[in-house]
Amino acid sequence: MNAHRNADALTVADGRNVLTMARDYPQPPSAVWAALTEPAALSQWFPFQVDLDPRPGGTIAFGAPVSEVPLTTGTVTAVAPRRLFAFNWGADHLSWTVTADGEGSRLTLEHTFDDRAGAPSFAAGWDLCMAALGRLLDGGPVEQRRDGGESHDAYVHLFGLDRGTVTAVGDTRTVRFERQLVGAAERVWETLAGGIEPVPGLPVPVGFTDRDVPAGHVTEVRPPHFLSYEWTDGGTVTWDLREGTGYGARLVLTQTGPKSFDTDAALAAWHTRIEDLAARLRGR
Repeated sequence: MNAHRNADALTVADGRNVLTMARDYPQPPSAVWAALTEPAALSQWFPFQVDLDPRPGGTIAFGAPVSEVPLTTGTVTAVAPRRLFAFNWGADHLSWTVTADGEGSRLTLEHTFDDRAGAPSFAAGWDLCMAALGRLLDGGPVEQRRDGGESHDAYVHLFGLDRGTVTAVGDTRTVRFERQLVGAAERVWETLAGGIEPVPGLPVPVGFTDRDVPAGHVTEVRPPHFLSYEWTDGGTVTWDLREGTGYGARLVLTQTGPKSFDTDAALAAWHTRIEDLAARLRGR
């Protein structure tokens, strides 16, 4: 992880998540500002083609390069020439600030959004975009590169999104992990199943289990998205692969148990298991 990425941060303000990222460029603020606000330049390093009216209240439209119809539109919320450019993008808000840094510039992004588990995908994507901006400013080719998952999962750990939670309702304890994965649900399912399709009433394929969690029989299965099984005293383990970001499926793993349930051991066991799955999905 480079020094820039170590300084990136995920915080909460007014109940929403705020991703803050800053990058330094040797060019003056005027050059960075032009690349940020001129559609022809912005469209080269931004995730979509962009058309905009750079005034507060103006419309900003995002579309695919080959389409004349915008995929989404937003509204410019603030403009301070050569310093601040902010706009809504769907339910999200992006604020870009340009400041002088010696003979060069610093560009700071504040991305405000609701989907906390999606933060690593957003951060990894912006990391690539801001690197592409650097290549554009240097006058070089601005090909869009892809993240194989290493940057994404580095942000998972940096933001502490690899940790599970414990809740208690009456005499029931629940351990829960929510993790954005790098891989579609079909690929995740194949990796977990290992060629053995789960069947209700039969033992659970080992990929869905952990050696520290005694596994019973499959109770419900809907490939490639959902599997649940018994583990002890009426407790259950559930693997739920939901729609996630563009990186792949969103895993929600839960384990429920009685009041005596050793939740600390479960947190440690499933953390290790999910890290192993993530590494396999990255191809390691």
